[in-house]
Amino acid sequence: MPHWLDTGIEYLKGVGPQRAEALKKELGIFTLGDLLSHYPFRHEDRSQTYTITSLRGDDVWVQLQGRIRPMGIAGAGQGRRFVAILSDGTAELELVWFKGINYIERFLKPGETYRVYGKINNFKGKISIAHPELDVVNTQNPSQALSLVPVYPLTEGLRRKKLENKFLVTAAQNAVNNPGYDIPENLPQSILHKYKFIGRKEAIKELHFPQNLARLEEAKRRLKFEELFYLQLRHLMLKGFRNRTYKGLIFDSVGHYFNEFYNNHLPFELTGAQKRVLKEIRNDLKTGLQSNRLLQGDVGSGKTMVAMLTMLLAIDNGYQACMMAPTEILATQHYFSLQEWVEKLGLRIEILTGSTTKKKRETLISDLQEGKIHILVGTHALIEQDVNYKQLGMVIIDEQHRFGVAQRAKLWKKGQVLPHILVMTATPIPRTLAMSLYGDLDISLIDELPPGRKPIKTVHRYDNNRLNVMAFVNDQIDLGRQIYVVYPLIQESEKMDFKDLMDGYDTISREFPLPKYAVSILHGKMKAEEKDFEMKRFAEGKTNIMVATTVIEVGVNIPNASVMIVESAERFGLSQLHQLRGRVGRGADQSYCVLMTSNKLSNNSKTRMETMVRTNDGFEIAEVDLKLRGPGDLMGTQQSGVLNLQIADLVKDRDILNLARNYAVKILKEDTALEKPVNSILREVFMEISKRKNIWNYIS
Repeated sequence: MPHWLDTGIEYLKGVGPQRAEALKKELGIFTLGDLLSHYPFRHEDRSQTYTITSLRGDDVWVQLQGRIRPMGIAGAGQGRRFVAILSDGTAELELVWFKGINYIERFLKPGETYRVYGKINNFKGKISIAHPELDVVNTQNPSQALSLVPVYPLTEGLRRKKLENKFLVTAAQNAVNNPGYDIPENLPQSILHKYKFIGRKEAIKELHFPQNLARLEEAKRRLKFEELFYLQLRHLMLKGFRNRTYKGLIFDSVGHYFNEFYNNHLPFELTGAQKRVLKEIRNDLKTGLQSNRLLQGDVGSGKTMVAMLTMLLAIDNGYQACMMAPTEILATQHYFSLQEWVEKLGLRIEILTGSTTKKKRETLISDLQEGKIHILVGTHALIEQDVNYKQLGMVIIDEQHRFGVAQRAKLWKKGQVLPHILVMTATPIPRTLAMSLYGDLDISLIDELPPGRKPIKTVHRYDNNRLNVMAFVNDQIDLGRQIYVVYPLIQESEKMDFKDLMDGYDTISREFPLPKYAVSILHGKMKAEEKDFEMKRFAEGKTNIMVATTVIEVGVNIPNASVMIVESAERFGLSQLHQLRGRVGRGADQSYCVLMTSNKLSNNSKTRMETMVRTNDGFEIAEVDLKLRGPGDLMGTQQSGVLNLQIADLVKDRDILNLARNYAVKILKEDTALEKPVNSILREVFMEISKRKNIWNYIS
């Protein structure tokens, strides 16, 4: 029998078929359950009614009460508006409507007493309110009694249909006041008792229509815990399921190739962090469980070396390894940096990308199947259907957030027994976010840079300092250094941005003319071979300056490039600025990053610039970025569907997240498959969640 929550939204009082269609189309609200899980994002405090004479200032939201006297239509064209006068016995003020004039003219009844809510506008001492909310006093209107009024997310499509916040308030009220209102509990009594949580039915009612602010906080705390608890439980259950279901390859031998490379060919002493991470990986590979590990390390921290040694462990145990990168440029860079090391050991490494010739590809695929290739580096081409390995044992995925879920899944399935996976990222992710995004992966962290690496000096300069910046560039070129100049290229305004890039290129080419200087250009509209040509010229030192878009964000190491100039830096997110800065500082010379901005900056832009100047620590930067932008934007998680939080906030709710995770760990330690009667409610909810989610979302 369907639950009350599954009732179609069209059957709710005050909705009907037409409004129901709008709610389905605009907000995905099909049922009463959908309506009640469309949470308000804030509440307006309407506990106080002000007098008109007490009003001060501007841009303040207030509630007033008085009689309304319609005045009629004033102005013409775009200035056409309907004006009414509100009088409360202390003074009068104007109420103004620029839209919906015909409706408001019919709605207003002269002499009636209204409750009015809106933002006051004080212009030259004359106070008015535009488009106020109105309620007739002494009617049966339920919203009248509310002191804390919920404010819901709306779309422009709903507004065009005159379905404003007031409509959703009334709909939600009709739902919670319905005699059939019932929301089943989804947490065991033991959790409710332990953490003094209110029941779910009560929490949802209080979240929409709280009695007071304290009750609102209680409701939020309970619902945030629930959301984060099931997210963590799901991660841990899947990890447990994978460990029980899929056997892992056992790499118990540290053999000839690893020892030979480590003892005789290591180009530099490993940092303490690299050694610690290698130990964690080696311990994984001995257990007989399939390993899934996320390796985080800032730009230049030595992740590639860890990847190299990990792949040698696979080869020592009779298996092949592959390394997948998001772009051809990066795949090629990995290939060349690994090739030098691999060939010293007498092993074979090859590269497979979209531009590999047909003949070469056929040979590669044949040799791969026969086990003649030990390491294969490449792009998405590695996961195409006809690419089969003799014995794939280790998969390295670089910059994992650039790959789609389905792509990772394909690669995962390439081995007869599931290969081990090491996922690498140079995008530092705060631990709380990593726990939520990758809760089923073990996390390793390289948190120190190789010795002798000089921190990049970062400065913020405004456009009016440009002459000084160009003089600095000239001095650096005279010292034999190379320069990056990066322009934003943002999809929405691509034409304008492209013009900026080309104008910048022309200006720099005039400033640094041939034959003394040479300037390269790189952008997304160029063909792959043109990009490679320009990148190669710059890498070989044939050009002094590279003018580019963010295509160089994940790109080739050029040790001689010591200056990064970011134009319109205010248009970049913090993580992106940090990635760009990481393109320099690869050599022994002191490197610099210059952030160029306009003189007018928002508060967020100022915070970003100050953070970049203050620190080189990628994790500190990621924390600030998370606070400014939220987790969805930071990791592209909204698009991937990994993180779809309705109420919890990973920055503000860290304590609740830790509480939820610890409790999930405790429960699964005692009851791995949630089979005990006391956990039946958890099992039921988990199974329901699992029906709606794709298991592959959680393999990395």
